[in-house]
Amino acid sequence: MSDSFQLAGVSFSSRLIIGTGKYRSYDEMKAAHRASGAEMVTVAVNRVPLDGSAESFLDHLDPAMRILPNTAGCYDAEHAIRTSRLAREALETDWIKLEVIGDPVTLLPDNEQTLEAAKVLVKEGFIVLPYFSDDLIMAKKLLDAGCPAVMPLAAPIGSGMGVQNPSNLRIMREQLPDATIIVDAGVGVPSDAAIAMELGADAILMNTAIAEAGDAAQMATAMKLAVQAGRLGYLSGRMPKRLYASASSPIAGAIK
Repeated sequence: MSDSFQLAGVSFSSRLIIGTGKYRSYDEMKAAHRASGAEMVTVAVNRVPLDGSAESFLDHLDPAMRILPNTAGCYDAEHAIRTSRLAREALETDWIKLEVIGDPVTLLPDNEQTLEAAKVLVKEGFIVLPYFSDDLIMAKKLLDAGCPAVMPLAAPIGSGMGVQNPSNLRIMREQLPDATIIVDAGVGVPSDAAIAMELGADAILMNTAIAEAGDAAQMATAMKLAVQAGRLGYLSGRMPKRLYASASSPIAGAIK
């Protein structure tokens, strides 16, 4: 089955995007990345020794993977814009996962600051992938600003709580049928990933669920399969829900 994932003119065969944080070792991270089948990896610009003065996870990434810098740790639009420009200079990419956090405890996004930063960065030629609350109206505003995709959360970052408001994701899919929707944050187990994909997400970005698993590589494999299963389920179309039973073997026409 050919079901490539298109993003900003680039085709990906994997609908799973992974991260680099929280792994117990570089070897563990590399094994998990291989097992995931992911072709894009996000890196926190604020964690990278951009002058190359010290060893970092950048030295251990598969060079075939597309690097997606992110602005984790930024709490206002100005900081996020400055960090994005730094990432472009140091990592030689126009792609940026835009994160503007609004609260240090919940790490929930500040949607207003995110939109403000997105407008500036798009005008500067960035490919902006914004992380935001699962809000349809904000999704529309971000797309209108020129973002090629939107990245609604499923649950708070690193919580592993799974999709907390499936109705919001379903409405977003139905109201924005042509938009690229990447669920970001909150996935804890493979069934969470499958549910998000069954709701119509185009892809999923995750980190902690894999990095903090007892066997990160094995969990990465499970997440890869869950994303594929959820996508196939979405494309197949689910059966209708019924209040009453419906016999699996209809008796109409049966020999009496």
